[in-house]
Amino acid sequence: MPDRLTIDTIDEELAPGARNAIRVCLRLKPEERITIITDQATYDIAVALQAEVEEVGSEHAVFVLEDYTERPTQNMPQIILDDLAQSQVSIFAAQSQPGELAARMQMSDVVNKKHIRHGHMVNITREIMLEGMRADFNAIDALSQRLIERARAAKRITCRTPAGTDFEAEFSPKLKWLKTSGIITPDKWGNLPGGEIFTAPQNTNGRFVVDGVVGDYLCAKYGDLHDAPLTIDVRDNRIVDLACDHKTLLEDFRAYTSTDENSNRVGEFAIGTNTACTRVIGNILQDEKIPGIHIAFGHPYAEHTGADWKSKTHIDCVGRDFDIWFDGEQVMRAGKFLV
Repeated sequence: MPDRLTIDTIDEELAPGARNAIRVCLRLKPEERITIITDQATYDIAVALQAEVEEVGSEHAVFVLEDYTERPTQNMPQIILDDLAQSQVSIFAAQSQPGELAARMQMSDVVNKKHIRHGHMVNITREIMLEGMRADFNAIDALSQRLIERARAAKRITCRTPAGTDFEAEFSPKLKWLKTSGIITPDKWGNLPGGEIFTAPQNTNGRFVVDGVVGDYLCAKYGDLHDAPLTIDVRDNRIVDLACDHKTLLEDFRAYTSTDENSNRVGEFAIGTNTACTRVIGNILQDEKIPGIHIAFGHPYAEHTGADWKSKTHIDCVGRDFDIWFDGEQVMRAGKFLV
């Protein structure tokens, strides 16, 4: 049976972010059903989300992962997948652990098949609930829409940073740009907090300096990379060289991007649009939404972008203080949008 979360005192500071998630981003209606998947480490946030759902009056089920499986889990428990398939709305609010991406992809398969409005809050923290989740998502959606219209018309996007990034991406009309601004629709699940547009690039070349954060479980391990940035050289969409003064990070990143034949391939090119995110906090869930460029190696979200390849891995890489040009026209200077 699903869990019923109980706590002596709900953290009221979490309420505005929870309200944004349930009412603004997911637009949950009383007649709909929602599944919330969480874990012990994220219990307080899940309680706040559950409280907001109860105010809306929707039927709901909550699952604490540790009650159904050992962590890290290799497979999402079937009882959770079966429940998810009955809902119109869902949230995954839990912390990632090494090797769990496959289990989350099993969940995403159900979400995509059933066209569920899904809020993905992997590695959500109290800090993010008080910052990125308090954004004006309607305004971010409007900015994202203006930007994606221009991106869809661009053949090349170039970006540079003071840290040494000099990177260019080429695009194909056969590969779709998507908007995950925080306003979630049945067409595409989205991370919360939202605020980005992205695609699978046709090709990329250049140097990308990660002086922000890297994704997946490496983010919690290494945090803010400002003082020990990771330099990635890319040729024809593949990593050709890596450099970093932090040798353990270098080894871990190299191992991650060597998992399968496409783990070292650029699968995502994205522009963050959440203007409420003004600083790197060392958490990929929020930091990839900072206005600027981030790229990811591995899985290209082929089910949405139309890419004709796949990977078992996906790791985001975030930089700082970007200048960005669409076909030679500057749209960002020092991390500030000009559009």
